[in-house]
Amino acid sequence: MSFIFKFLATFVRKMLELLQFGGKTLTHTLSIYVKTNTGRTLAVNLEPQWDIKNVKELVAPQLGLQPDEVKIIFAGKELSDATTIQQCDLGQQSILHAIRLRPSSQKPKPVPSSVTLEEEESPTSEEPSKPLNETLLDLQLESDERLNITDEERVRAKAHFFVHCGQCNKLSNGKLRVRCSLCKGGAFTVHRDPECWDDVLKPRRIRGHCESLEIACVDNAAGDPPFAEFFFKCAEHVSGGEKDFAVPLNLIKNNIKDVPCLACTDISETVLVFPCASQHVTCIDCFRHYCRSRLSERQFMPHPDFGYTLPCPAGCEHSFIEEIHHFKLLTRDEYERYQRFATEEYVLQAGGVLCPQPGCGMGLLVEPDCRKVTCQNGCGYVFCRNCRQGYHIGECLPEGEQNSNQNSCEYTVDPNRAAEARWDEATNVTIKVSTKPCPKCRTPTERDGGCMHMVCTRSGCGFEWCWVCQTEWTRDCMGAHWFG
Repeated sequence: MSFIFKFLATFVRKMLELLQFGGKTLTHTLSIYVKTNTGRTLAVNLEPQWDIKNVKELVAPQLGLQPDEVKIIFAGKELSDATTIQQCDLGQQSILHAIRLRPSSQKPKPVPSSVTLEEEESPTSEEPSKPLNETLLDLQLESDERLNITDEERVRAKAHFFVHCGQCNKLSNGKLRVRCSLCKGGAFTVHRDPECWDDVLKPRRIRGHCESLEIACVDNAAGDPPFAEFFFKCAEHVSGGEKDFAVPLNLIKNNIKDVPCLACTDISETVLVFPCASQHVTCIDCFRHYCRSRLSERQFMPHPDFGYTLPCPAGCEHSFIEEIHHFKLLTRDEYERYQRFATEEYVLQAGGVLCPQPGCGMGLLVEPDCRKVTCQNGCGYVFCRNCRQGYHIGECLPEGEQNSNQNSCEYTVDPNRAAEARWDEATNVTIKVSTKPCPKCRTPTERDGGCMHMVCTRSGCGFEWCWVCQTEWTRDCMGAHWFG
């Protein structure tokens, strides 16, 4: 009983000291969940100025333990007693893990950050430390830059992450989190900090020790420790628990090297670094303009591994953007247009066709030798796969002859309805003069001025043709009717 009274007296004294910080009552209380490996979850309120020792004193009695029998794990690190709550960059409803200390002989030991993956198999010692957000340097720094960085530069070089948050629906600041790749539990301590984006984005790069369950996870029959699984959360809304995650935009970085934008030459705080050998830099506004212009010209490229994407605007090789969520920096309407173009391109690349009926455009995957195509999107239009006109028997005719042939077919028309359904003649003329299909891919093309030399803007086509002849562009076309 004497211990309980002594603990309560100490706890009340510390509470009074902390609540009267600078003569004012603190109001920035964080509602935090504390999980244990026995299945219990505690809801506690913490003040930013508290340290981990205070947290242990608050949590341990509820677990039937002494404060020195508990360790606190957060984001891949066992936190030292001197670490404060505000250093951990916690948000409302974040999760800490309280684990009962095991005998020192069972305590796993990490390896230095300079060892290789093979040398990481036998950990050596583990000590409480600062949280990952305090120790992790920017992942764009090279190995020699990490070794030679000064204390002043270290503050600026701390890792900052950006994500696309589905809940906020925008570019947001992100937080890096860690869990066990086997049980997905968050009571996991890494053997070393990640040093590059591959460490974070690719699996089985960094091992660690999992205490999410009463029996520690092992990777194989030999008892090797499991690998870490890194994921991201949005820092700009209340945490949704351990299943709350956001998509990392790994090409967007803090401009710690003050590199100017390749387009506007301004130095921006936040930039996008293309994955080319030269690592060309563009500001976010210029990146949006680049995407917008390529989208309007339908110049995105279909890539077999990355999907519908763009390369570095400087024309660098091997510079395609792998994570297409970067294109969500566009407006909602622009991104929907991007998705529609990507779907259409996929259908065309797969040998399919697009329904030519105005207002439809449904992508249809059909057999290569199937000439008669019926749209299954509800419009039911039946058309010829070769000429994209209404289905017909026999060879495809030139557009003018086909139209006249269609007009000669028997078709009963109510004269009264015909009078109401008459389309303005000027509209018919405009459509006929300004719109023609590309002779190669049949993509509808509008000419709004300039010469008769047309270049199909559909990515992967690029066919050069004559607007007058509707055939491949030749020297004869150039000499006879380049300008009409």
